[in-house]
Amino acid sequence: MIKMRNIRILGKNIRDGFRNVIRNFSLSLASISCIIVTLLIVAVAMIGSYNVENFTNIIRDDFTIVVYMDNKLDTNAEEEIKENINNLSNIESITFNSKRDIAENMKKEDPIFDTIISSWGESENPLYDTYLVKVKDSDKLSKTAKQIEKIEGVVIVKYGEGMIESLLSIFRIIEKILIILVISLVLVTAFLIVNTIKITIFSRQEEIEIKRLVGASNFSIKQPFVIEGLFIGIIGSIIPILVTIYGYSTLYEKTGGVIFSKFITLVKPFPFALYISGILLVIGIVVGMFGSSRAVRKYLKI
Repeated sequence: MIKMRNIRILGKNIRDGFRNVIRNFSLSLASISCIIVTLLIVAVAMIGSYNVENFTNIIRDDFTIVVYMDNKLDTNAEEEIKENINNLSNIESITFNSKRDIAENMKKEDPIFDTIISSWGESENPLYDTYLVKVKDSDKLSKTAKQIEKIEGVVIVKYGEGMIESLLSIFRIIEKILIILVISLVLVTAFLIVNTIKITIFSRQEEIEIKRLVGASNFSIKQPFVIEGLFIGIIGSIIPILVTIYGYSTLYEKTGGVIFSKFITLVKPFPFALYISGILLVIGIVVGMFGSSRAVRKYLKI
């Protein structure tokens, strides 16, 4: 019986909470507008953060150390170099690229290269046989490159040193800034909603006093306001969710998923946009309910 009674009370509070949002819509509008604006900014920050992480992963996956070997080495010596490289702890894969293959690829890239390279004899090819090395941990890229450089028979080691580290460092900083921005916006929104909902609650002090006089508990007084906060959060999330889904899908379609270069590739809209939308809805609901709960408890001393 008690359980059924509690369910009926909850159902009544949910119905009353929704009605109160509509009845006091002019006052609720301030809270809803606050959530809309904040969630739009949060959506942009989250999309930016996830895509920056995607850019970083693409660059890391494309990391290749190019190992140039002495032209005087024979096949056995080159195999020994490969074995020595493979023995290093941070090696994921090694691919051999002969100077003949390199020359053929260069010929395909430009007619001028084709003319020059075609005039070379087998012994006149000045290029180097190379190993293309991929590493397991990109953070140890520089250390691994220096280890390879010390191997006998290796002439040069190249991996975009300096530029790669700087690029990753910039991406990490941007990602951290965006994460801090999201957290800060959520906290600021919660604070603003507490204050805007406080106005609504103060306008209904008489209703609350009547409930107190008839012996209503603090929980039963607070619950309808918390449910109102839930509906305010849901309503405030609708526009940011629609903008996220359709806006990001349109951006992806217009750019073809690539901005400037293949390294700056956007995350595919689906299910990514739906995932972000779900997070926005949860943030809106939690912030709305938290704001209402705090406003009731703090300003009405329940």
